[in-house]
Amino acid sequence: MGATDHEVLAAVLRIADGALQVLAWQRALEPDRGRWALPGGRLGADEDVETSVLRQLAEKVDLREVAHVEQLGVFSDPARVPGTRTVATAFLGLVPTDADPAVPADTAWRPLSARDTAFDHGLIVAAARDRLRAKLSYTNLGFAMAPREFTISALRELYVAALGHAVSATNLQRVLTRRGVLEPTGALAPPGPAGGRPAAVFRFTDRTLRVTDAFAVLKPPGEHGRGAVP
Repeated sequence: MGATDHEVLAAVLRIADGALQVLAWQRALEPDRGRWALPGGRLGADEDVETSVLRQLAEKVDLREVAHVEQLGVFSDPARVPGTRTVATAFLGLVPTDADPAVPADTAWRPLSARDTAFDHGLIVAAARDRLRAKLSYTNLGFAMAPREFTISALRELYVAALGHAVSATNLQRVLTRRGVLEPTGALAPPGPAGGRPAAVFRFTDRTLRVTDAFAVLKPPGEHGRGAVP
């Protein structure tokens, strides 16, 4: 029976310029030289997978800026990387929009649609995106994307970018308030360039993950009104 290595990888996502981005570093050596890989590395002999991924992430990004980390899944296709068989335990990480962690020169925030990813890391990124979209439906995970305080219109833009379809600001506010996820701060945002009434400022009631509606689904337009949240 051949040897098997075990690595941990992190798909760290954020929203910038209205789109989801993933943190990746450019490989300098073969195999897949020049392609973009997720941060991570070999599991240490004295580490569990969560300890290992947090250590490896700290080498690429300021962990204080990562609002949420959770285990995503195990990727064990025998041919996923060349050479010694390597099993990967992957994690999802989320960085809020008001954070801008310093990263090394070989590391950058990349569009999720990029095709030049190393090995099977594109599959892991897609799984991370799908996990985020699912959990936005039935948990308060929006706290990990949003700044500490925000207007409903700004929060709606984050949900649109994460979900990839239109979302009704009115329904978003109504449902998240009903679930006890949002609360007003009492402050008002200054009017934009077009003027108009100042918008109320909100915040998430919790900044740790909790299930808010186990059966909810955030549906695309046409399935339930105009991108409404049931």
